[in-house]
Amino acid sequence: MTKTLVAVAAGLSRPSSTRLLADRLAGAVQQHTGDPDTRVQVIELRELANEIAQNMVTGFPGPRLRDAVEAVTSADGLIAVTPVFTGSYSGLFKSFFDIVDKDALAGTPVLIAATGGTARHSLVLEHAMRPLFSYLRSVVVPTAVYAASEDWGTGGDDALAGRVDRAARELASLVDARPAHPDVPDVDVPVVPFAQQLAALAVGQE
Repeated sequence: MTKTLVAVAAGLSRPSSTRLLADRLAGAVQQHTGDPDTRVQVIELRELANEIAQNMVTGFPGPRLRDAVEAVTSADGLIAVTPVFTGSYSGLFKSFFDIVDKDALAGTPVLIAATGGTARHSLVLEHAMRPLFSYLRSVVVPTAVYAASEDWGTGGDDALAGRVDRAARELASLVDARPAHPDVPDVDVPVVPFAQQLAALAVGQE
């Protein structure tokens, strides 16, 4: 059964170094997996920002956000990449994973990565991202990948390539060892109109 690898990129700019790192990590993991047919999907949270904000207020995900959450929670391996904002992951990144059910990623192998302007922010991987996915009971690979601006130049690319390769091997090993998710047929779930839900709630309180 074909394995699925999902990379979540929370970059806001275009082009985005966060998306570039997500693509690079996904390609490396795909290269190291034992299944050459491993599917790779990259989710850019920038494109889902409006639906994420609306979901935080209403509690109802839009269709694209629902598909993204389903892809993440059904993945055999996850790559999570965020830009560093004010010494931590971005609000968009956190808001997306706040929507994901706290039990849905239990046991899922995860590679964490971040981008920033300077290497001094690299500890965000250990003091913010690793605790987040540990709370979600994911299996976070030992090697986390941080890419500062200087890492994209000719002088730092070799060091970055080494970190990418090591982390990719670790995630690929966990993905290969994990049983693939069975294909679950789509089931039509009836949607109860919000007004009808409110009416039923009012009756129950009488």
